[in-house]
Amino acid sequence: MYIRVLVSAVLLGISGLMVHVSDGPGKKSTKETYEISQKANGLHGYIGYSSPRRPDGFGAGIGFYTAVWPLVEKPLAGFQIGLPGNWIIPDNPGNKDIPCCPEGTIARTWEPRGPTWASVFQTQEGGLGYWRGNRYHYGPPKFSMNGVPNCYNSEIASPGWPFFYRAEALPDDELGIAQLSNRILVPPDGITFVEDLDGKFLGYTHMMLPLTDKRPGPPPTGDHSWTLFLNAANFKGPVAYYIPEMWSRLSKDYPLIEGMGLDAREGTMGGGGAMEINTVPSFEMKTAKGELYIKIPQLQFPVDENGRSVLVQDVTYYSRDALYNPVRDWKNGGDAVSGAFSEAHSWRPEISPRKISLDQGAQLNAGGTRLGKMEELVQTIVSEDNAFGLQWRDNPYTAKGLFPQYFKQEGDQRIPIPEAEVPAELKASTFAPAGSEEQYINWRDGNEIVPGNFRIDKDLPYTSPEDGAWTTPGPASDAISVDLTDGSTVTYKWYRFIDQPSFQQFDWTREEKEALQGLVEKIHENWTIDKTYMVPPSSGDLVAIDPALILTPPAGMEVGYVPIVVRQERTMSASDLREMKDAPLADL
Repeated sequence: MYIRVLVSAVLLGISGLMVHVSDGPGKKSTKETYEISQKANGLHGYIGYSSPRRPDGFGAGIGFYTAVWPLVEKPLAGFQIGLPGNWIIPDNPGNKDIPCCPEGTIARTWEPRGPTWASVFQTQEGGLGYWRGNRYHYGPPKFSMNGVPNCYNSEIASPGWPFFYRAEALPDDELGIAQLSNRILVPPDGITFVEDLDGKFLGYTHMMLPLTDKRPGPPPTGDHSWTLFLNAANFKGPVAYYIPEMWSRLSKDYPLIEGMGLDAREGTMGGGGAMEINTVPSFEMKTAKGELYIKIPQLQFPVDENGRSVLVQDVTYYSRDALYNPVRDWKNGGDAVSGAFSEAHSWRPEISPRKISLDQGAQLNAGGTRLGKMEELVQTIVSEDNAFGLQWRDNPYTAKGLFPQYFKQEGDQRIPIPEAEVPAELKASTFAPAGSEEQYINWRDGNEIVPGNFRIDKDLPYTSPEDGAWTTPGPASDAISVDLTDGSTVTYKWYRFIDQPSFQQFDWTREEKEALQGLVEKIHENWTIDKTYMVPPSSGDLVAIDPALILTPPAGMEVGYVPIVVRQERTMSASDLREMKDAPLADL
């Protein structure tokens, strides 16, 4: 017997493999022909929960605890899944007909979101996940902020960079996040963790703070500084915040939406939270009989003794009295504030599970083939203590905690099948590891509305300019570098808080600058990283952030100065780091 292999295509991660199997020369063929192709749409959809509309007045902060775990055993190329998170949008319940997105923005072309486009106008999203744009991979997920200020024309993820789609820092007038903490770095490729993750949780809350006053404009700008608070084993407190002007910029040339952005409105969580399954590679095998088999990467979930995966707990909304009003009074000469969120001014919704909705083969998030029989192996649940997760069942396809890896097309569905029923050739197909791809092609590539550098060489480091807002008035220290667990090196400099690059685009008075600087100095003195801000999780332990990201300010800069990342680059692969760590001392 012999096998003749013809490779029909290998292009941009999509490959075809046609295989003819026969009994040898001169013999009548008794075997079948099959084709294996590689796709980029092996899984798409959401695994999530619903939340009722919050009571009036409880839109000044939204937070929860989410599980942190390695979703895949090894990082993969072309793979993007967000762990459970949420989408905070400005709450404009009275708007029934005003289009929040002006003509000329990407989201305005999404007609199903009309007539208001309120759900894609402005968002605070990000969270934990694996993103195709990540340059440095190490196994566990990362945490990244992400703010969408202008109908998805741009996304801002750190005090210098957008959400992965360029290597160079943003132009000075497009910066939108300010570093607030003097104890933690915010790398453009995401916050890393130590690798002992399974079953542990990260708490995060977006909380409104009145760090600056309202401004008449143009454009008019509110006083809502949406601030990210983290609660981890080795860091607690505020990290960074979205500058109010980041949200109001869109109204400068579109006054119809003045006062409708997140700088001026409270937030709402858009009906709940979810894992967003975006881009998953797959292999599809079509036999001569017309049978279609599918393989996706092995996805794994933490499982407790009851066969449950607890993914989200302690979802909480806050009113202005939880922290916003106390900070406002403190800023105006009142008593110091501890920073702890007031439980008396919080509301915890009774959440409910949404049915798992997943498909394969979708093009641009539409037209996929639904997965069937999922309820036979796993269901979304909300526990008696109001935690969201998955309940795994005994099933013939996979062990508890493992999402099925193999599927077969049956009618208008794709159903899971046991590994024993999978053709050996499909089982032998392997997915490319992360780091093997040369480019990251952002979904905006080729967009006629927003042209830009959305196709990136993944070997390029994140870099900042040596002029403009980054040098005038400039840093107060020389460059310092630290090595992270993902095999990258982050370089940063200390800036006086008000001198950091994000603020230099604004024509603020000296008095306004010094007022903000003074308030931040009070925060640095009083809100240390060992205090309580979020209420501790109702169950489970907290995850630890990569210790290299936790800093101690240098002498003379203990208060009023912040670390600003100026560069991130590859040091070595994470596997090389592990080999070095595990090698005998004599071999190093």
